[in-house]
Amino acid sequence: MMDNTSGGGRVVSIAWSERKGERKTRVERAVLVAGHGLEGDAHAGPWHRQVSLLAAEGISRARERGLDVHFGDFAENVATEGIDWPAVAVGTRVRIGAEVEIEITQIGKRCHTRCAIYHMAGDCIMPREGVFGRVLRGGEIRVGDAVRLLSGEAGE
Repeated sequence: MMDNTSGGGRVVSIAWSERKGERKTRVERAVLVAGHGLEGDAHAGPWHRQVSLLAAEGISRARERGLDVHFGDFAENVATEGIDWPAVAVGTRVRIGAEVEIEITQIGKRCHTRCAIYHMAGDCIMPREGVFGRVLRGGEIRVGDAVRLLSGEAGE
């Protein structure tokens, strides 16, 4: 596991789904489209939550609590090792692989009702531990790609 004090980590899972509120299917690579999100994913579109990120460490803790969960079960697009996402400030720019750049737009989310993910998994960690971003620069990402925090302020 990488030390997040260096501002870096790596992609351990990429996942997408055609419909919102369902577990996502894992893939080895995907294309992120600037101003849109993960190609083919139900959550992509012209809004501030184009792509979702979650720490693999959080998924591991959920397993340790007895939940039968795997990558994609919390509807996250990208799971990483080595970055404490809830500690990353809104406005931080993140590089994934050689090309993709994302700006963090939201930490966690508010769930008004218990979603299908909660009912399938027994809990949903995305409201507490997930982050969301908009894609500033698109490109292909792959499992194993480096993830680097670039800045704490938009425009740096």
